[in-house]
Amino acid sequence: MTELASVPDPVLAPDVTRNLAAGPAPGLSRVPTPRRAPGVDPLPGGQPARLVLLQPIDPAPVRRAVKDVWERLFAALLLVLTLPLLVLLALAIRADRGGPAVFRQVRVGRNGTEFVLLKLRTMRPDAEEVLADLAGCSDTDGVLFKMREDPRVTRLGRLLRRYSLDELPQLWNVVRGDMALVGPRPALPDEVAAYPAGVHRRLTVKPGLTGLWQVSGRSDLSWEESQRIDLRYVDQWSLRLDLLITLRTVRAVVGHQGAY
Repeated sequence: MTELASVPDPVLAPDVTRNLAAGPAPGLSRVPTPRRAPGVDPLPGGQPARLVLLQPIDPAPVRRAVKDVWERLFAALLLVLTLPLLVLLALAIRADRGGPAVFRQVRVGRNGTEFVLLKLRTMRPDAEEVLADLAGCSDTDGVLFKMREDPRVTRLGRLLRRYSLDELPQLWNVVRGDMALVGPRPALPDEVAAYPAGVHRRLTVKPGLTGLWQVSGRSDLSWEESQRIDLRYVDQWSLRLDLLITLRTVRAVVGHQGAY
């Protein structure tokens, strides 16, 4: 193999050699020679290898995926366990006033997607038709209509509302992925159309079977208060917060807080 000819060291002029030995000129500092990190080999051509910096993984999507899977599985289990009770309540509703046992209503879910919310019927079959006659009797301000002594609610319906049993069919909405176990209150389309600026971000998460609004007063809250509480949940959401809300929901249901 042919040997490579050695390249002679460059010859510097005497003045240059003398200046280098004397150090840097006044006012200037010597630039240290960069050192190669251990284990980092230079690339061909003498260029140092570039390090690739990895961005940290955002844990929020992972936590939300855990929440979604856990809630849908748990809702499916609860639905199976409460199915005999649901059948008995449906038969009682049919025997009381006739008509369908399940009430269906369009609500707005995550990202503005509409879905059909399910509830056990607690009102007369013609409740929607007579709503216009009660337009000026609402006990709350804002878009929502609420009456403590709503004449459309049946005697059985008051019992169901008192213990939140009318909301059991919404477990199917959770299993389907329309809702979450914990989240903001499911909003009506007319309600969403009346949202002021900034409130639409409550639609960035799924509505919940229970939520911070339910353990903070439910129907006793004004429309503005319920929106403010929902936004606080969206901004401060965590798995720990969901657990605390779930535990407080039991106390709210037993205490019949805001249930009418």
